[in-house]
Amino acid sequence: MFLSLYVYRNRHQYKAIATIFSVYTGSIAIYCFAAAFGLLATSLESVKLWTVIQYIGLLSSPLLGLLFIMKYVHKTIRTRNVLLLLVIPITSFFLLLTNNSHHLYYRVFEIDPVLGAPYIYHEIGNWYVIQGIFTFCCMFAALLLALSKLKEITDVYRPQLVALVVGQLLPIIAAFCYLVGFAPRGIDPVPMVLWISSAFYVWAITSSRMFSVMPIAKDVIFHHINDCVIVLDASYRLIEFNQASKHMLPQLNKTSFGKNFKELWNTLFDQPTLLSSEWFSHHNEQQITFNQSEDIYQLRVSPVIHSKQTVGYILIFTDVTEQKQLLYKLERQAYYDELTGIYNRRAFFEKAPTELITAQQQSMPYTIILIDIDYFKQVNDTYGHHIGDLVLKNVVSVCKKQMEDQDILFARYGGEEFVVAFQGIASEGEKLANQMRKSVEESACKTKEEEIAVTISCGVASTSKEETLTELLIRADDALYSAKGAGRNRVHIYLQ
Repeated sequence: MFLSLYVYRNRHQYKAIATIFSVYTGSIAIYCFAAAFGLLATSLESVKLWTVIQYIGLLSSPLLGLLFIMKYVHKTIRTRNVLLLLVIPITSFFLLLTNNSHHLYYRVFEIDPVLGAPYIYHEIGNWYVIQGIFTFCCMFAALLLALSKLKEITDVYRPQLVALVVGQLLPIIAAFCYLVGFAPRGIDPVPMVLWISSAFYVWAITSSRMFSVMPIAKDVIFHHINDCVIVLDASYRLIEFNQASKHMLPQLNKTSFGKNFKELWNTLFDQPTLLSSEWFSHHNEQQITFNQSEDIYQLRVSPVIHSKQTVGYILIFTDVTEQKQLLYKLERQAYYDELTGIYNRRAFFEKAPTELITAQQQSMPYTIILIDIDYFKQVNDTYGHHIGDLVLKNVVSVCKKQMEDQDILFARYGGEEFVVAFQGIASEGEKLANQMRKSVEESACKTKEEEIAVTISCGVASTSKEETLTELLIRADDALYSAKGAGRNRVHIYLQ
């Protein structure tokens, strides 16, 4: 009774499980007190009265104990199923109240002719057996649930679970002794040992902070991980997967257990298997796509090592689609011109120096073409900047067609200027520049109102010795200036 009241009084400091524990221990208190007062009875009517009160706790406590243990180990049960389980104890209580008319619960219930009051001689009825089976099933189920978690739980929570195991085991042993006749005649030993269970509960509450700090079952954690987690044994056979795996890989089901995951791979993913024995041998990562979707997943494999031997593998599939999309978007913003879709100035100055060094190491010439749209300011002044943007996009589109299937760096250099860079000699650059110039001249920008024709001027420069990108750009700019000075719409090569 103290335990029930203490936990109920402090329920606001504890987790929700404390309430059901308080009701559970309260029912045990009713059982114990009624059993004690029954031993003080001097008549059959008094004994029957205390027996009825005793059964209020006796019938409800096994089921409440089971629900308490299930709550502790994070096992869920539907309300409908709880109500169905209540049918047996409620029926038992009704049959006990009306036993004199049918004797289904007790065939005989009278004062012991040898020992006298308050000792009772009774013969059990058919429903007593049903209730007894139900009671023992609840108690055994609670005990087995607690024992099943004893090995996997961490040391800090083990005292709590030991207390629960002892609390369930002692009444089972006492009830067994009573049924087989090991207990003194006429005495029910169960209420007399329950104080030991209560003492263990008090110890668990005060020493290991039961109800304040409680473990979360590992399987609950496992199934609440958002990532797809798959566990294989040492022979790559599927032995476990979490709830997220069912959503990510609907083909996985109970029939998949025991199958070699290398073989399952072909049915789960629309790409060749990556899982070689060497790949499994150490921590590894790989990006994959599957289910014919655009989703991208990061696959991580970790060997499970026990006693210096590999006993299994953990595969974790993490959805990185959003991160990749964000990374792609940031990369586009950082390295691509928003209007034309080609590389911007920053990207050019990151990539071109590397290409120049590679060309010099291979003793290959490197050529730069600087492009400027002729009289572009007049286009903006005459038609407006929105038309100027269309002209820029048209020029880029036309020029790109001349570079198809070629390894060429093409970037917006600034304003109406563009830069082209590639491994090759100056004459190749002159040829490409003239192709672009002629195509731009022949491909007017079409708007809703009219067609706007523009031309471009180009300056070409090629490396002749070990020189920097800046020096090469200066020479290309000189050639461009020469082309514009000569009347525009032409290509000039820098001549030393």
